[in-house]
Amino acid sequence: MTLLDKLLPGALAAGLAIAAFTPAQSQDATSSRLDKILEAGVVRVGTTGDFPPISARDTATQSYVGHDIDAAIELAKDLGVKVEFVPADWKTLINGITADKYDVVMSGVSLSIDRAKVAGFTQPYLEFGTVPVTKKENAERFKSWADIDKQDVTVGTTLGTVFDAQAKAYFKTATLKQVEAPALGFQEVLSGRADVTITSNVDAAALVQRYPELMIVPVEKARSKRPASFMIAQDDQIWLNYLNNWITVKKMQGFFDQLDQKWLQAK
Repeated sequence: MTLLDKLLPGALAAGLAIAAFTPAQSQDATSSRLDKILEAGVVRVGTTGDFPPISARDTATQSYVGHDIDAAIELAKDLGVKVEFVPADWKTLINGITADKYDVVMSGVSLSIDRAKVAGFTQPYLEFGTVPVTKKENAERFKSWADIDKQDVTVGTTLGTVFDAQAKAYFKTATLKQVEAPALGFQEVLSGRADVTITSNVDAAALVQRYPELMIVPVEKARSKRPASFMIAQDDQIWLNYLNNWITVKKMQGFFDQLDQKWLQAK
């Protein structure tokens, strides 16, 4: 008996064992939240409900409303499933993903390099940036960033916030007025104690809807830009691929432009 004859039965048995094991292993490897969503007929969306106009609670109905809520409803529609909104907290968003409390977080989450170390993020669907806010009566006075950085202008910010730090970097000539929390920069503008405040484009959109006397200064571009993405589990490439493709298609169809027009632009 040759060496090959001696080895062949063992090799054949090993091959059969591998063949028997591989399909199940492959099936487990390709299992995705997308499959579970389609099978269950529901997509679970984690959202905070405290970030208008992105995600907020309607006090009258206790239902969620906002930019990302509309996006979640559209996502469920395209998946052919129902949407279930799961209350989420900013401090435990990632824990909620890893604990399988929801399939995706849609709540205006900023994509950062540190967060990307522990969670998965889609391509950006929205851009956050810092913009100035003033009273409508100042419309002719303020039309650019340069108009704000002048000696006779007072910029109000809340001490210790990111906007407080940004104001120090943006404005070298204007007077900076810092107020202690819970006082807010926009309140200084409303009261006339400051001419301008700065905040995120999203917060600014909510402010001008809540206070008709305020307006966003039509600056040439926002500053300190940062992307917003949907957050998912880090190890689910199939679900990530679907969401990225969905965002691409919806952008090309103008869906996100419509959401921005509805929720983020002054009426």
